[in-house]
Amino acid sequence: MTDSPKDEISRLYDEHSRSIIHFIILMVKDYSSAEDLTHDTFVKAYTKWDSFNHQASERTWLFSIAHNVTMDYIRKRKPALFMKEFFQRQHDSAPLPDEFVITEETSSELHLAIGSLKDSYRKVIILRKIKQFSIEETSEILGWSESKVKSTLHRAMPALRKQIEKEGYWDEEII
Repeated sequence: MTDSPKDEISRLYDEHSRSIIHFIILMVKDYSSAEDLTHDTFVKAYTKWDSFNHQASERTWLFSIAHNVTMDYIRKRKPALFMKEFFQRQHDSAPLPDEFVITEETSSELHLAIGSLKDSYRKVIILRKIKQFSIEETSEILGWSESKVKSTLHRAMPALRKQIEKEGYWDEEII
């Protein structure tokens, strides 16, 4: 007997929720919103479970949902308000909760440098370099062609290096 959709989503939540919230935090830079969007991701996964065809991995499928939920959230917000909050958080010294300040994947300096990149660069670096998705998986998550993923990453890495140098965080080990 196979597990129910509720059991499957519960298992996926246990396995992937921490990674998904980290991804969303890097996109929206707000812990509370990231928690809500992570919850929304798994609710949507539950409602769409029957349509999941297992051609992509469960992880890729969940990150695609998380990406879409997050982009919908960003699009719905007033652009001026979003930009104001974005720049306030860049200068705000209040840290995120301890368990999310420094993840096992990255340092806080790298997190700040990535956060200052344009959206497409930030997405591709997070998915390819931090979350270690393949080019194919990244293209599925973002809805881009594989060549767009490759070319965007090719431009994003020098931009990240430049941002790290600009912020004075340069360390050969970072990139």
